[in-house]
Amino acid sequence: MRTNNLLTLLVTLLATVLLVSWPARAEDAIKTVYHLPDERLATLAMNNVNNHLFADPGVKIVVVALSTGVRAFTFGAQDAGGRPYADWVDQLTAKGVEFRICQNSMNALKLTRKDLIDKVEVVPSGVAEIARLQAREGFVYIHP
Repeated sequence: MRTNNLLTLLVTLLATVLLVSWPARAEDAIKTVYHLPDERLATLAMNNVNNHLFADPGVKIVVVALSTGVRAFTFGAQDAGGRPYADWVDQLTAKGVEFRICQNSMNALKLTRKDLIDKVEVVPSGVAEIARLQAREGFVYIHP
């Protein structure tokens, strides 16, 4: 009788471990958060996101800008080649990418919502948003 209970317990534990550690199904979208803390990394980040979408069109991507990275999403901001970041945002949001901008960083840089290009969302804290996406929504983290 005791052996049966122990065997049942072991089988239950094994089944639980397998279910918890089982990899995501192939059709499940990978959720990725790109951390953009510096305006100088904006072009690299946009290229990374674009390449990521090309390789995995089903991916869910959120770009979180904070610190000086916020400046890339202001009116008139351009990459080194003169391409407005607003064009990048238009192109990538059409593919489902979301852009979230840190209010704390905006305050530090003396920027308002009126300074930001369309199609971006303001969140209270960029670092808190990244942590929330990772801890509560299962996003993987990428820093370009």
